[in-house]
Amino acid sequence: MSCILDAIGRIGSACSQLCSNVGSRGFPLLPVVTRLDALFFSLMSAPSSSSPLALIRLMRPHQWLKNAFVFAGLVFSQNWHDSAMGLRVVLAFAAFCCASSVVYILNDWHDRASDALQPVKRQRPLASGQVSTAAALALAGALFALGVLLAAGNPALLVLLGVYVALNLAYSWRLKQVPVVDVSIIAAGFMLRLLAGTVAVGIPPSRWLLLTGIFLTLFLGFCKRKAESFHDADSQRAVLEHYPAALLDTYIAVTMTATLTTYSLFATSPEAQLQHGERLLYTVPVVIFGLLRYIYLVHGGRGEDVARDLMRDPWIVLAGLLWLLIFLSHRF
Repeated sequence: MSCILDAIGRIGSACSQLCSNVGSRGFPLLPVVTRLDALFFSLMSAPSSSSPLALIRLMRPHQWLKNAFVFAGLVFSQNWHDSAMGLRVVLAFAAFCCASSVVYILNDWHDRASDALQPVKRQRPLASGQVSTAAALALAGALFALGVLLAAGNPALLVLLGVYVALNLAYSWRLKQVPVVDVSIIAAGFMLRLLAGTVAVGIPPSRWLLLTGIFLTLFLGFCKRKAESFHDADSQRAVLEHYPAALLDTYIAVTMTATLTTYSLFATSPEAQLQHGERLLYTVPVVIFGLLRYIYLVHGGRGEDVARDLMRDPWIVLAGLLWLLIFLSHRF
């Protein structure tokens, strides 16, 4: 366990130094750092049965791929040459990684008893007993404090992080049982990431990019519910009782159509043409292929874990690389 604590401690020290300029402008960093040190100490005092690997699994680092939405504003605005802005975006990404892990840990802590009865979820670190409750809560507290430290000096980012954590805890503990509201909260989490990488760091977001983001995240949310519907009735989410197969198919079709429409309008808009030329237009067929391939995977029972399933399909990975190659073609 000492290796993961040492790594987190080093990150905290680095972030403290990185934010020293912010502190010199009057932001009260000392209480945050002091609280962070106390949380690290409580982690070291946790039972030794909590192995480093189990703690890492509890944080679900593969889900950090979702936080890549934070980089959308930097990529589409082509401000990656601005090192100061790039640093702000990286800090926002790291802060959301901390916040998302906090949400996952608290969700697993809350559901540990019911998860222990599920054939798949009982393998989770808390449900299986690989991580003690004390160690899990201490790790969540340390990550929360680290996320606040990373966002120090940026009030807009702190507000977005707070809203993200509050929404997701409400989702985990009650609202995931409410049809449509559940998927809307999933989509809101992605949109908060998008805003963290635009408004919170001083990049004006494109209205078409925001609309595309809204419909894409709703599409991914309804696809997640569709994939979950292939489980045995005994292990399905309770909310799926309110999602007939035909209704989910309608929601998926509507949101996919809206995603393609808004992305195409974004790619052909005067602002995109001025900034990117014709390149974005050539990416539209790639996006169409990616969405159609993803629906194919969903109807095969995959798509419940968006981050993992996207990276496991070679055709979607290839489409992503092709999109990136077209987008960056002017640099070659």
